Amino acid sequence: MANHINIHEPVKMLEQCQIAPPSSLPSTTLPLTLFDFPFFNADPIKRIFFYEFPHPTHHFLQTALPILKHSLSLSLLHFFPFASYLIVQPQPHLSHIRYLHGDSLSFTVAESTADFTLLTSDSPQDVRNFHPLVPALSPPRVEQDGTRVFPLMAIQVTVLPNSGLAICLTVNHVVGDGKSLHHFVKFWASLCKAGGDLASLETSLSLPSHERDRIKDPKGHKLLFSEIFAISEPKRERTEFAGVKDRFTVVLSREQTETLKKWVSLKCGIYDSRALHISTFVVTCSLIWVCMVVSEESKQDSDELCYLWIPADSRDRPEFSLTSTYFGNCLTACMVAIKRSEIVGENGIVAVANGIEREIRDFKSDALRKAEMLVSDYREHVKPGKSVLIIAGSPKLGVYQTDFGWGKPKKCEAAHVESSEAISLSDCRDEKGGIEVGLALERNRIDKFTSILEDHLNNINKF
Repeated sequence: MANHINIHEPVKMLEQCQIAPPSSLPSTTLPLTLFDFPFFNADPIKRIFFYEFPHPTHHFLQTALPILKHSLSLSLLHFFPFASYLIVQPQPHLSHIRYLHGDSLSFTVAESTADFTLLTSDSPQDVRNFHPLVPALSPPRVEQDGTRVFPLMAIQVTVLPNSGLAICLTVNHVVGDGKSLHHFVKFWASLCKAGGDLASLETSLSLPSHERDRIKDPKGHKLLFSEIFAISEPKRERTEFAGVKDRFTVVLSREQTETLKKWVSLKCGIYDSRALHISTFVVTCSLIWVCMVVSEESKQDSDELCYLWIPADSRDRPEFSLTSTYFGNCLTACMVAIKRSEIVGENGIVAVANGIEREIRDFKSDALRKAEMLVSDYREHVKPGKSVLIIAGSPKLGVYQTDFGWGKPKKCEAAHVESSEAISLSDCRDEKGGIEVGLALERNRIDKFTSILEDHLNNINKF
């Protein structure tokens, strides 16, 4: 059952400052690419890392905070876009990221009396419990010629005395995707763990690549996307959600996903003779999507199309030949559309797995093959009243490998996943090969979803 204790009271602010890169960093600009413009209207990424820290607040302020700040400043020398600004010009295609000497990001230190054990549990709890831990991006300023200037990152460190710490990063999605963000966080964490001694880590830490000119755009997608997405103001914050929702985590063990893969592969073999690649990602998304659709109380139209949106990293695609450390957005969306009757049917998981596998295979043949159609489909279908599920995050990001010197995180949360329109995927803290699924559902829907999930897992375990 959900824990409905209201702990979302305001935190006590201890310090608010700006953290800048070292003064040796020169001013620079980065153009936006065809991958950046689609995120103009995306909600900010909000990632919280919880760490056990059984010490009083003054101990953190005196010992850990100075190193945390120093290592952050050094990290921004290489990941300078996070201390930069998004410059949205009246001519949208000319918008860019600009760093001027002295630019910085907002850094807040706070203290909370919230229950660390509750915050880091997998059990359902009010999504608002996390809101006081999340920093807001400052509103944009508007220059005389109409140019809008947006900050790109804000960080808040919240001390929960004698129990833990919460480090939350709020990021405008235009600056980069999850892979870029977690590259930065791991770099910062490693440097902090080393006491801020960059020289001792220079050979072991990979540096980001800012070579945006390597992204070729022969079909002019950048201009198309800039006209479509940059018309409206980039989102900064969504302050309230309709209805009360609870956040909870579903943990699937490696044994469970392996059994599911064997079961789906066997079923797919019966219906389709092609050699399919049924991965942990495919079966996890299939299982959760089926449970989500079946648990939708008010949806009765069996011929209605349901939509699953999957982000696909394009860094290693031959069309772009980018390094794995490329900094920015490099995601292509894959869309799976299946009738509700198929999803809720006896072979729903198999039908969904086939659909996902087919979309991933098409993506691998040509990452931008459906780019124009996907834009129109997204605008048409991702709206109230439609059955849509968006995948955020990836187990490949390795969120639990982020060690600032206090060990691996006790829990990692994608706090921007606050509605039934999205779920987050990550690696598992306590089991190699396991997977964590973060969800936020209406309270009256959680029990139904959980029951459906357990039934599917029990049936598959009998295989």
